[in-house]
Amino acid sequence: PLCSNNNPYASFGATLARDEEQNLWSTPHDVTHTEADDDRVLYNMIVVRNQLDKDSEEWQKLNYDIYTLRQTRKEVRNRWKHILEDLGFQKEADSLLSVTKLSIISDSQNMSKARDILLKLSEETNIFPTSWELSERYLFVVDRLIALDAADEFFRMASVAYPKRPSGERVDESP
Repeated sequence: PLCSNNNPYASFGATLARDEEQNLWSTPHDVTHTEADDDRVLYNMIVVRNQLDKDSEEWQKLNYDIYTLRQTRKEVRNRWKHILEDLGFQKEADSLLSVTKLSIISDSQNMSKARDILLKLSEETNIFPTSWELSERYLFVVDRLIALDAADEFFRMASVAYPKRPSGERVDESP
């Protein structure tokens, strides 16, 4: 027969589409995506959207919100990557930004310093969008920068590249 249920390639496209829906960050087949709170929010939005009729307004709104959230995450990640590359971590930038449930804080004494630096980045720079809730993911990245003795320099470069603007002043997003 032309169509067989035994064909292992029959659902290949569907599997790729499903994997892309589950791909909340950037690494396909990473089962750790739904471990952090912000990952769960996105995952839950995807689940709810997939239960709705594609022609409905609710589906369109959720689809737009999912797209917007993914684009915002991508933009934030790219900002971090550009600064890391400017610091000289061209080859290591992706691995420094890679965080999974297997990631650990290198030194528990660094935790409070990493948290302080992350909060300072949030308050004193525009590396994160205004509406951004701090992600635990970047706490691990800052911890890695502390271990590499590059956290203060990263903050300095972020302050120059993404200076805080007074509210109401237009922010130029170009690098």
